Amino acid sequence: MSVKVRINRWLASAGIGSRRKCDELIRAGLVSINGETLTRLGALVDPDIDSIAVEGRVIARADAPVVLVLNKPAGVLSTAADSFNRRTVIDLARENGFIERLYPVGRLDLDTSGILLLTNDGDLAYRLTHPRFKIEKTYRLTVDGTVDDDTIAGIESGVELDGYRTKPCKVAIVGGDRGATTLEVRLTEGRKRQIRRMFALFGHRTIELSRTALGDLCFEDLVPGAMRFLSEREERRLRELAGLTREGEE
Repeated sequence: MSVKVRINRWLASAGIGSRRKCDELIRAGLVSINGETLTRLGALVDPDIDSIAVEGRVIARADAPVVLVLNKPAGVLSTAADSFNRRTVIDLARENGFIERLYPVGRLDLDTSGILLLTNDGDLAYRLTHPRFKIEKTYRLTVDGTVDDDTIAGIESGVELDGYRTKPCKVAIVGGDRGATTLEVRLTEGRKRQIRRMFALFGHRTIELSRTALGDLCFEDLVPGAMRFLSEREERRLRELAGLTREGEE
């Protein structure tokens, strides 16, 4: 099933320029759809059907690097597809009008919410998920019970999970009420259900867990379920964190 998308977004994904630059081309009467000059911004196109041209040259969507940020709601799978037809982050991307072939960067558990990137840039995805590059990820969680200093010290120094010792991390209490404690955890790895399992070792069940930041990028404007392209500043910073320039070179 094809999906319509805004013309400036599609042109940007084809490598024509920024969405602002693409709007300028439209205003100048340099963009046509099926042979007819486009006269208004915000037009929708179906790339599987429509012929799109800039200055008379038909544009084929290139595999230009695309990076989106999503505030994943709990209950949505961090996979490209699911054999049981459950809702995935790629389904959310399609619902939001993004037509690019995208893959999630790492995973968030089904019942974990928060910041997740989608991209077609394999090198960037690899660097952002590999522990060798030490990209810090920040989580906020609420657990039952009162978390004491010994628990924090134990988790920060590393614990044994299935024969593997977790790497040192940072844990801080940010609040507590009615028999529960809210904490912020910063770590550079992401093993399956790692945070939940670490606190469970000390007798604390995780009530709620959300990823709030990647490195120093927080994306506080995104409500659950919303997604958008990274700004130029955000993408530049992300690539710096991954040890890449904008051209993908070290």
